[in-house]
Amino acid sequence: MTDFHQNFNLFFDGLEMSRQHQNRSEQLKLHSHMGEGGIRRFVPRPDIEVVISDFTFHRNRKLLFGTQTAMVELNYCLQGKREIHVDGAHYEYVPGSCSLQFMNEVDVEFQFTGNHPYLMLGIGIPVSTFHHYMEEVGGTRSFDFFQIMGQRSFQMFQEAIDPAVSVILQRVLQSTQSSGTKNIEMECRILELISSTFQSFLIDGEPSHTKLPKRDWHKIREARDIILERMTDPPTLIELSRMIGLNDCKLKKGFKELYGTTVFGYLRDKRLEKAYQLLQQGMLNVTETSCEVGYSNCSYFSEVFRDKYGVNPGEFIRHSAARRDSNNHIEFL
Repeated sequence: MTDFHQNFNLFFDGLEMSRQHQNRSEQLKLHSHMGEGGIRRFVPRPDIEVVISDFTFHRNRKLLFGTQTAMVELNYCLQGKREIHVDGAHYEYVPGSCSLQFMNEVDVEFQFTGNHPYLMLGIGIPVSTFHHYMEEVGGTRSFDFFQIMGQRSFQMFQEAIDPAVSVILQRVLQSTQSSGTKNIEMECRILELISSTFQSFLIDGEPSHTKLPKRDWHKIREARDIILERMTDPPTLIELSRMIGLNDCKLKKGFKELYGTTVFGYLRDKRLEKAYQLLQQGMLNVTETSCEVGYSNCSYFSEVFRDKYGVNPGEFIRHSAARRDSNNHIEFL
């Protein structure tokens, strides 16, 4: 069987990026006649490939190649809209979206827009590793690559990047900017990212682990989506119950069963995860961040942030700024 890293090599070769290795960490530069920037490739262990694409093409560009072995890929689009065509179907990657892709041997056409900055993070693993991750400690496996694929050669699931995942993504990007980051650090962060995203796409998305009727399960998932969309101005529990057509008692009980916490406990955690991300970016101060995530009382926001993360938000901003200053940004030489 062809090494799954070869799928990535074909992508790099299609972009005319000169590489030195088949499956090793390295930095690849986009040729000046094509554009600016490049790709940072990391292989923290043999069955994980991490690719950070950070480039801008001078003009519109298409890339056509065929994958040579089955694999599973997570893709996080952080900047720049991208399109692909697979087996006659059209897919879009927009900023703020996360995609889980299952692929066999398949022809793919990528379309990039010229003079449009792209920033994407991709994680690829072979099917054997996916199966290993999906096994329970007792040896049973609820998710199988070939059952998910059926007769298809490509299957993609997509959703908005969760605030908690955004926090992990920021940590991964920071790790890649430091030449002193060890493989064990990178591997731990990537596994955390894989675990969180698989949980969202597969485990939370599969009603088999709950006794709830499928109809109620779908309504509770809808309730979760509503409170995430209306994070700064959420409905009351009664309003939320009416919006999804489920009484508040069933909503409270079912939500706790699915997500292990109350509706507003879940909302609080997601607000604080988003606040963590905003403060880490350093674009907003504490008061602005508090308002951005739905807390009108800045003092209360500081208190709950400290309870969750063990540090005051103001101090967290200073520490984040110091870390950004100390990180050596990797330039594409």
